[in-house]
Amino acid sequence: MPEIAEVETVRNTLKKKILHKKIKEVNILYDKIIESDINEFKKILIGNEFVDIKRKGKWLIFELNNYYLISHLRMEGKYFIKNHNDKIEPHEHVIITFNDNQDLRYHDTRKFGKMKLIKNEDIINCEEIKKQGLEPGDIKLTGKYLLEKFKSKRLPIKTTLLDQSIISGLGNIYVDEVLYKSNIYPLKNTNKITLDEANKICDSSNIIIKKAIECGGTTIRSYTSSLGVIGHYQDYLQVHKREGKLCNKCNSKIIRIKVNQRSTYYCPNCQKNN
Repeated sequence: MPEIAEVETVRNTLKKKILHKKIKEVNILYDKIIESDINEFKKILIGNEFVDIKRKGKWLIFELNNYYLISHLRMEGKYFIKNHNDKIEPHEHVIITFNDNQDLRYHDTRKFGKMKLIKNEDIINCEEIKKQGLEPGDIKLTGKYLLEKFKSKRLPIKTTLLDQSIISGLGNIYVDEVLYKSNIYPLKNTNKITLDEANKICDSSNIIIKKAIECGGTTIRSYTSSLGVIGHYQDYLQVHKREGKLCNKCNSKIIRIKVNQRSTYYCPNCQKNN
């Protein structure tokens, strides 16, 4: 699944390839991905252009003249840039064709992705964007902010950190890495997290996500790039997908458990249950 670093890499790559190109055709092959009226969706896009691409958490925000197109990749969503005459492959569900006969194609094997048009003046009240929490790197992301969010939570901290309304953009890979760097047991009750631990979560999130973005994200089986960008953060993973391998700090074996159906990797020595 693409997480914040991967979505940021998609954003930066697409900005170099599709901005200010006039849209001449829109072909929708699976309309349940579109959460706007289909005819209105096509009418607004055709003749328009993308003037910028922004991001909030895992949401891509394509800026048009007078509208935003928001897009969430969910589990398997990918964007491809192809020539218009290239064969349409299975699972290519939305095809936006530009005047230069290049396509922006949205590919999604599981069909969980979502797209929606929002008027410029309505974006500030758009529920999908509005409910996103603070991102790693935001100066407002502090231990005190987290403790306020954590105080009523009786869930495992691993589950809580996947809540996009608290820290926006973290997914399964980076939550494992953040908890390892913070020396926190993934099943620890959220409301038992101390201020020191909350500060460590903030610091670890900032460091890990900054490095992951610099590396172009993480390319593993669950997420690979479709835009010619191969991420390298997998070379820096300390626990995720390292079950049975030795911890780089203490030589204990990395363990994999399930937390709310999500595979979770941790070091039993560095992340003690206490």
